[in-house]
Amino acid sequence: MSAVTVQAGGRSPLLSNWGFLLGAFIVGACAIIAVFVQWIMPHDPFAIDLNRRLIPPSWMEGGTPLNFLGTDQLGRDYFSRLLYGTRISMLIGVLTVITSGLIGITVGVLGGFYGGKIDDAVMFAITTRLSIPAVLVALAVAALRGTSLTLVILVLGLLLWDRFAVVARSTTMQIRNLDYVAAAWCSGVSPWWVLTREVLPNIATHLAVVATLEMALAILLEAALSFLGLGVPAPLPSWGLMISEAKEYMFFTPWMIIVPGAALFVLVMGVNLLGDALRDLMGTDLSR
Repeated sequence: MSAVTVQAGGRSPLLSNWGFLLGAFIVGACAIIAVFVQWIMPHDPFAIDLNRRLIPPSWMEGGTPLNFLGTDQLGRDYFSRLLYGTRISMLIGVLTVITSGLIGITVGVLGGFYGGKIDDAVMFAITTRLSIPAVLVALAVAALRGTSLTLVILVLGLLLWDRFAVVARSTTMQIRNLDYVAAAWCSGVSPWWVLTREVLPNIATHLAVVATLEMALAILLEAALSFLGLGVPAPLPSWGLMISEAKEYMFFTPWMIIVPGAALFVLVMGVNLLGDALRDLMGTDLSR
């Protein structure tokens, strides 16, 4: 039975956990913005107007209601670029988790389920991955192959699978000898049936927690790569790239760094709050 149960009175503990509620609200709002950003943003985030460059936000002196968060150094509407950057961050976070999850879960479940030489090979792969600094590899690949959104997702997905593998392996080893798995074997079903119907559903809650933590890490790594000019290429409005482009104006227009930096902070905080709440409520141990 899952560690998350309904409390007396029919109220789930999730609904009484402020961290979960706040994290779910932030992530849900960002997801809605990412999906419907084309209809939400007031201006074209790529439209350049040099006659309107570096206009401050509407509440500051010199600001205009036409541009709520002002404009950047090329006259592009900053609020529209911030909203579009939500789609970039969410897209990278979700697709990176899917890519790394498919790799890590497959490797970890196979190692934990079969054991023996397969598990030895899995442990060797995990140890090898943990010995490789992910940030340096990402920087090297981006520097050698150029920058693109697809490349960033692929590189991060291939570098962030180890936590999935560790958790999938350890939880699979814990349940592979339980009674309901033994009963499935006795009924004559195939190993594929046991893995997909008995093992994976019972470790899914642990993997969901890992997914939230890896999503936050992927968003931060993408922002760091874009800040260094080796992530999402211009003119795509990645929050990391927006911070990088604004660093030359930070002493004269500090809001250009504060706005995307605050957005990045809020999204990562929301994802982490969601993951921490799920971990606490499910009693999940993610230690390596």
